Amino acid sequence: MQSIFKKILILIFIILFFTAFSASYSSLNIDNLAFVVALGIDVSDADKIKVTFQFVNPPSSTEGTNQESKIFENSVESDSIPNAINLMNTYLARKVDLSHCRIIVFSEAIAKNDISEYVYSLMNDVQVRPSSNIIVSKCDSEYYISNSKPSLETSITRYYDIFPTSSKYTGYLTNATIGGFFNSLACTYCQPHAILGGVSSSTSNTNETKNTLDSEIKSNLSPIISANRGSENIGTAVFNRGKLVGELNAIETVCFNIIENDVDSFLISIPNPKNDGSNLDLYLVPKSDTKIKVDIINNSSFIKIDTSFSAKIYSISSNSNYLDNNILSSIALSCDKYLETVIKDYLYKTSSDFRSDLNGLGKYALSNFLTNSDFENFGWDTNYPNSSFEVNVDTNIDSGSLLTQVQSWFGGFLYGFNFSCFVFYF
Repeated sequence: MQSIFKKILILIFIILFFTAFSASYSSLNIDNLAFVVALGIDVSDADKIKVTFQFVNPPSSTEGTNQESKIFENSVESDSIPNAINLMNTYLARKVDLSHCRIIVFSEAIAKNDISEYVYSLMNDVQVRPSSNIIVSKCDSEYYISNSKPSLETSITRYYDIFPTSSKYTGYLTNATIGGFFNSLACTYCQPHAILGGVSSSTSNTNETKNTLDSEIKSNLSPIISANRGSENIGTAVFNRGKLVGELNAIETVCFNIIENDVDSFLISIPNPKNDGSNLDLYLVPKSDTKIKVDIINNSSFIKIDTSFSAKIYSISSNSNYLDNNILSSIALSCDKYLETVIKDYLYKTSSDFRSDLNGLGKYALSNFLTNSDFENFGWDTNYPNSSFEVNVDTNIDSGSLLTQVQSWFGGFLYGFNFSCFVFYF
């Protein structure tokens, strides 16, 4: 009896061994999958869409690990995204796998029509990650994806993973995801947004940018020049439900991130309090989370926003005295007024012009209503464009400039040194 039992165990072990290590050509085998890292959707003729797939072909399990991954793009015209995937399965003779898709790109043309049905279809696919970034490209998504060639990264997937994190230290873009976009479509007190993308020029577009401040740039209208014509991501695409209704430039996107508490630091240029027509560059770090309060007055919302920053001066000239408290106070006041103006302009632009509550300020209005039904009857989407705003900014200039302090210390040291030498000589 024991010998029979041992034989059965040995047989089971042999079956499991060959099953685990055999080169089975199933649909789950890595050699039978086509890994998509970027997906693009463009308008096409005959009421169809053009779907672009960017693939990373990892080394085959039989080729060893010394082989490099290959990147290539294929496009197909179809009635829907699922049909496009099915057609690509047939063309490649491999199963398209979206579980590694990092970015989903919609062209500006298709975003103006309505992308909600495409977002619903993608989120209904269990392979699509909610954390995949959603981008609206100023050019065709196919052109954007084909020009996404990282300069400092050897892996395209790593580039897609890290570029949204620059929002934390510049504030010039947002880490917008398709999961967040999907949630905002069903939200009663907020609206969706996406990253604004484009392709940098290979030549200087001086005529288009000569009168544009650095803080007012956005994708496809930036002074960035690249020989490789790489993709760029600056600004925010603004939606009202599933339709693209406008764009935010760099400083407006900073305002969005300030209210969202989604920026760790950023650089701004403020008017010099000397009134000489020059600007000062300040490096700002939020001191605490932005405070938001919404009151309903005469059936209209009054929104108060308070925020505070620590700042350091980055601009410096030979005759600047940034150790003087009076000068630092005037710079802090100039910074407060500048930020209050740009944040208020951003709020009125998104509310009055775009009629879109990007920051979800409606959630702060919920406390004014007894029930959700009362809030829904109020109609936040309808009433938000009539809102009025008050913005208060408190900036503290921690110090002047490190260079100023070093010069002050070093100058005193040299004075003492020269004086001592003088006494010693005589």
